[in-house]
Amino acid sequence: MCRRYGTFARPAHIPPCHSLGTTTRSERFASPTACGKRWPGAGWKRSAEPAASAIGRMQRGKKAIHTVASQPRAGQPVLHGQDFGLNEWLVEEQYERFLHDPTSVDEAWRAFFKSPSAMTPTRHEANTASGSADGSAVKAVRVAALIHGYRVRGHLMADTDPLTTEQRDGHPELDITAFGLGAEDLDRSFVVDDFAGQDAMTLRDVLHVLRESYCGSLGTQYMHIQSFEERHWVQQRLETPHPRPDRAEQLQILYRLGAAEAFETFLHTKYVGQKRYSLEGGESAIVLLDALLRRSIRNGAREAVIGMAHRGRLNVLANIVGKSYAEIFHEFEDEVDIRSVQGSGDVKYHLGADGTYRAPDGGAMAVSVVANPSHLEIVGPVAEGVVRAKQEVADAGDMSSALPVLVHGDAAFAGQGVVGETLNMSQLPGYRTGGTVHIIINNQLGFTTSPAHGRSSTYATDAAKTVEAPIFHVNGDDPEAVVRVAQLAFDYRQAFHKDVVIDLICYRRHGHSEVDDPSITQPAMYDRIDARPSVRKLYAEALVRRGDISEQQVEGALRDYRGRLERAFVETQAASASGSPELLAVVADGVPPAAVSTAITEATARHVIASQTDLPPGFTVHPRVLPQLQRRTTMLDAGTVDWATAETLAIGSLLLDGVPVRLTGQDSQRGTFGQRHAVLTDRRTGTEHTPLNSLGAAVDFAPCNSMLSELAALAFEYGYSLARPEALVLWEAQFGDFANGAQTVVDEYIASSEQKWGQRSGVTLLLPHGLEGQGPDHSSARVERFLQLCAQENMTVAMPSLPGNYFHLLRQHALGKHRRPLVVFTPKSMLRLKAATSALTEFTTGAFRAVLPDETADPARIERVLVCSGKVFYDLDAHRRSSNLSDAAIVRVERLYPFPEHELSTELGRYPADAEVLWVQEEPENQGAWPFLGPRMQRLTKRPIGCISRAQAPAPAVGSARRHAGEQKELVAAAFR
Repeated sequence: MCRRYGTFARPAHIPPCHSLGTTTRSERFASPTACGKRWPGAGWKRSAEPAASAIGRMQRGKKAIHTVASQPRAGQPVLHGQDFGLNEWLVEEQYERFLHDPTSVDEAWRAFFKSPSAMTPTRHEANTASGSADGSAVKAVRVAALIHGYRVRGHLMADTDPLTTEQRDGHPELDITAFGLGAEDLDRSFVVDDFAGQDAMTLRDVLHVLRESYCGSLGTQYMHIQSFEERHWVQQRLETPHPRPDRAEQLQILYRLGAAEAFETFLHTKYVGQKRYSLEGGESAIVLLDALLRRSIRNGAREAVIGMAHRGRLNVLANIVGKSYAEIFHEFEDEVDIRSVQGSGDVKYHLGADGTYRAPDGGAMAVSVVANPSHLEIVGPVAEGVVRAKQEVADAGDMSSALPVLVHGDAAFAGQGVVGETLNMSQLPGYRTGGTVHIIINNQLGFTTSPAHGRSSTYATDAAKTVEAPIFHVNGDDPEAVVRVAQLAFDYRQAFHKDVVIDLICYRRHGHSEVDDPSITQPAMYDRIDARPSVRKLYAEALVRRGDISEQQVEGALRDYRGRLERAFVETQAASASGSPELLAVVADGVPPAAVSTAITEATARHVIASQTDLPPGFTVHPRVLPQLQRRTTMLDAGTVDWATAETLAIGSLLLDGVPVRLTGQDSQRGTFGQRHAVLTDRRTGTEHTPLNSLGAAVDFAPCNSMLSELAALAFEYGYSLARPEALVLWEAQFGDFANGAQTVVDEYIASSEQKWGQRSGVTLLLPHGLEGQGPDHSSARVERFLQLCAQENMTVAMPSLPGNYFHLLRQHALGKHRRPLVVFTPKSMLRLKAATSALTEFTTGAFRAVLPDETADPARIERVLVCSGKVFYDLDAHRRSSNLSDAAIVRVERLYPFPEHELSTELGRYPADAEVLWVQEEPENQGAWPFLGPRMQRLTKRPIGCISRAQAPAPAVGSARRHAGEQKELVAAAFR
């Protein structure tokens, strides 16, 4: 179901909102008490028109709205002689709750369902029963049903759209006649079981509270929440009177609206035609954030992290984060010194910032906006990762210390799948952040696409129902309601540590960008917008009309803010006139990272491995897992340390060195290939045990299974790595092939964030890779794509072929100060390949080697040098041994980028100058490392380099295991011809 806001037409199945009286919206602003509209000074006074007079209004001159009443289940009793009409579904819902838990329904429902006269086994008897049962008890149930109906459906009648001026009719399911009530019942008193804090109320008073609570500027969806405690919490706060903001609060609202408006209009006049993605029409978002952060400070939060797209970003940076006006104006003047970020920079509305929010009462908190590309919602999981890391550092994981705030657009929230992935994270052990406040700046329009073409749901927010988050729809032109919602949302988050959504329904005064003309596609909508005063002006007029503030005070505050902007602008112009910074080509800094010691002592190695079998008393390991753990204790002496054991040694020794380690991915606790067993599960009790956390280290190892996602999961780890640079943050793909589901994160963050934003991350990607006959989707981590993104030493890409080298690679990355992303193409079949093992001395001595020489060949006799990476080495070596060949050497490139020019040149220099040099890879010729390494190797050797590979192909591998085996055999043989 979609509303077509562009033409202000609504399909019949989306009912218009209900408003008593006949005033237009403009008249309601002129008259603060009209139609019960809460505005400064208005006390929610409703028209005296009886509710019953609206009965049947939907049937006169309106399209019919068809509702199918639910039917009772077979064998289930039905209501005796009671026809609840359209709301029969509601009674049956309450009855099911009553059967499950009698205390979950109100007292009136309990009394009704316990009454023998209320139930009968057949529909026929119910329809023919006398009307005497329709007494006071039944009437009380009908009133309870009415209350419940408003709680469920009241948001459909709420006055939340600032662009709607036509009269709103009632919803048929909320008409009192739909509950078997009439005008004669309005002044009767009914038991209401603590509704609005009362034991009994007249129907008239009940209706007044319901309309005040659910049909004003705030429409709330919360009855989809399963928890009775949470629903009751929301009900108490919506259905009881709330105090009107005091004068200080009103002045703060007015000041924030003025600051937001003045900032936008200043930019609009000074930088004509430049894109800025204005907040005009949604200035109440600044009021909302201001109220939210003030509430946070009062509750002890020390930091807020905001993730948002570009709409209103500059306004938030200026008026919430405290970024200086001069700095923003410099960006408009294109005067940013790219040398300051070691890269080419980014457009101004993508940049992040750190600052301090300062409340009027002197309170303060750190606040940051995370840098974000144009991919809108991808910033959500990045910000969540940042917050999770900050929370873990602060007070041993205190989730109240840092508040995550995500600001969305309505079209993006409904349209982008990463939103659902991020919501799904909200209650997962490895990802929860204590609840996120989601703010949707609802322009009621995408770029030019109306909701009717942009979503299938009634609201843009419906995705949030999947995690049972309460949703507050609020009219952006009622800033006092906006403040109330901000406070409600924060309090709910604090009480239940769950996500909460604020749908700030507003409009976009200009086009998608300021150079776009929206009236081409939404002419009627923009006629209304052009004629509409700003929310600041509307609110100021209301305050002046009531006498709370003078016109001179309003204009004085606005002049003061504009004056500050003008002074900053003049200073910026003067600085620009003095000369622009010289634009220099950005190159890699060329300073190699300082060498770090990565070897460990034998005692450390044995201590780490002992943890694998030193289990808690009474812990029963699965009989298939225990032998694997026991074999690890013998590998050190046998000199057969495999990949899983090498990884265990790396992580365990890092923990002992004080480096925290986080490992996430699908099935990463056990390992996709059953190799890791980082977390053990008691065979009898299900209790979990993480052996490496029993080492006695001062820091923890956090292995987490992720949800079935790559996009949001990797984005989260990237964000986490930003806030915890001292930690080793590992994200593992189930198969490397699936990493392309997170390509946006790789392209926009991992590969380029340092160049664009000066933002360094040490996140590590573990991508299982290798052609082994498992088909095109379980073979390739797309080596070529990562290498294509490599430049200016922006990341390290490696394909180690020995467990010992993998061990040193992880420790070098974690202990080094040169923090850049690390991409590791990890093994699959090599995990258990006997030839691919390492001796203990490879861990207690040495370091990571970017190139592994051929130590078995006699250099003087070599006629052909085969250069390769990864698993194919073992196939080549096996063929050479079985064929008893001595004229070929096999050199392994373990680090693909930065290209190991010196190391490879040194190794190739050992062989005769006329020896043939070939690159060998399993992947097709147009894939793998060859397209990247081939030109570099030719420049290095100053001679043509041949490539032995599969033929060029659009898919990375064939689907037939037999065909794969034949291709592999032919490829290996061709390398020695």
